[in-house]
Amino acid sequence: MPQETEFDVAVVGGGPAGLMAAIAARTQGASTVLIEKGEKLGRKLGISGGGRCNVTNIKPLPELMENIPGNPRFLRSALTQFGNRDIISFVEGLGIKVKEEDHGRVFPVSDSAATVVRAVVSEVYSRGVVVMKNAPVQRLIIRNQTVKGLELRDGSQIGARSVIVATGGCSVPQTGSTGDGYPWAQAAGHTLVRPYPTAVPLTSSEPFICNRSLQGLSFHDVDVSVWAQGYQTNIREKCLTTETGDLLFTHLGLSGPAALRCSHYVSTSLLTNPDTAIRVTIDFLPEVSRVRLEKAVEQGRKTSPRRFVGKLLSDYLPYRLVQVILQQLHLPVDLQLANLSNQQMNAIADMCKRFSVAITGTLPLAQATVTGGGISVKEIHPSTMASKLCVGLYFAGEVMDVHAHTGGYNITVAFSTGHLAGTSAAAFTAANS
Repeated sequence: MPQETEFDVAVVGGGPAGLMAAIAARTQGASTVLIEKGEKLGRKLGISGGGRCNVTNIKPLPELMENIPGNPRFLRSALTQFGNRDIISFVEGLGIKVKEEDHGRVFPVSDSAATVVRAVVSEVYSRGVVVMKNAPVQRLIIRNQTVKGLELRDGSQIGARSVIVATGGCSVPQTGSTGDGYPWAQAAGHTLVRPYPTAVPLTSSEPFICNRSLQGLSFHDVDVSVWAQGYQTNIREKCLTTETGDLLFTHLGLSGPAALRCSHYVSTSLLTNPDTAIRVTIDFLPEVSRVRLEKAVEQGRKTSPRRFVGKLLSDYLPYRLVQVILQQLHLPVDLQLANLSNQQMNAIADMCKRFSVAITGTLPLAQATVTGGGISVKEIHPSTMASKLCVGLYFAGEVMDVHAHTGGYNITVAFSTGHLAGTSAAAFTAANS
């Protein structure tokens, strides 16, 4: 691309935020270039939702905000201006039929992320956006705290009246998210909030994890609570969150939607104080009250006194878990109900409702689904996504210190902030042309 080429808006990053930003800017009449360092556009979009592309979540705004642990108030303006209903309208306008599934998640009827990627990328081209692939950016060109364009690694320069950085975070690096945008923003004077893994499995060194006694066991809609206690601060143990969802035991710890939702609180606690003691408690039977469970055991003692405790509990829980619970309580699985004391019965009920797992941390950032941290939102205007420090510079998506739980919320944030950044950048260039 020749050095003298100039655009109204240059968008860096071909993920969901960048694609939407380019479409929005071009729709407003701005000459727009989309610059992607890799060979393909929409790679992260293509693997989202387990390859099905969870395009958004249909929950109303207050509930959406509850599922955004990473600076939700900053995102209110973007989500108000272009929210989940707008995203659905946009996707359907591309000819993609969608369906709603459990917990408000919205997927294409095709159950294929490729359907969404093809349609969104096609829209980028049909709108007249100039697309540059295999074009890694070296730096932003900034003079007098005003963006003038950017320079590619091959030394060529692209002039632009505004630049939208939508390069993502550091998670899933195989899709091209390797933190490229951080040093560019820092060179413009922005603060980087240290990136950390979120939407990531939890790790544990509990014996039943290390010996794989529970590996592969999965549970549907259990309650998982995160508890933290700072050794250095001598603060009482505090419950940071309780998340409901599916849970999976692995050879390293805990995975599944419930564990991934908890990971934000684990990561931020350990960033604040690495000596924090963290554990999770699991209610395997949220629909069965403790009183009801105790009554079932008590009734068993009366009607089937010779029945083994392990057999009774296996009516409610997988036998492998029952074995671990009884091992934790130093009780044999063949203990007869007639020989079970009230104290032991209470302890069993407590383990079923508050099974404790000490947590050592999470898997690394490169193995996370989402990046926490990023460019500080304190230095970005929430109503436009414009930099407060550099004229003509905008941000969109995960490159900022924003993130949400899995379930369609992160793509909602990407599309919403991308649309706002693209619209705002186009309006800026129109007003200053």
